[in-house]
Amino acid sequence: MECFFHEEDDMRFINLKTSDIMEKRITNTLLGFLAGAVAGAAAGILLAPDKGSRTRRGISSRIKNSRKDLASTMKEKVDELKYEVNEMVEEMQKKLNEAEMKMKNRTKKAEKKMKDKAGKFSQGNPVK
Repeated sequence: MECFFHEEDDMRFINLKTSDIMEKRITNTLLGFLAGAVAGAAAGILLAPDKGSRTRRGISSRIKNSRKDLASTMKEKVDELKYEVNEMVEEMQKKLNEAEMKMKNRTKKAEKKMKDKAGKFSQGNPVK
């Protein structure tokens, strides 16, 4: 028996691969920001020549700036991920459309073959 559709396994693999890639990118980005924030705060405390109150204000200011930078960078990363996901969705849609056309063509060929055999049978000829 001939199997007409093998793309289903490929689509599952593509979906798993896509989600793994996106998850790793998000994780790496967040870890990078966290490490940078910790390193910046530690350097600020260790290298601060000012009084404690000034140092605290400086750290507070840096944290606010880091939040803004983080929000901006995360927005950029989210936009990049949206673009990549849209590209992948378009590619998957294209592959699904191609698979659909293949299935339709194979179905038409099978119908024609069955009609030909039915015609031969109705004429009294043996069907092979």
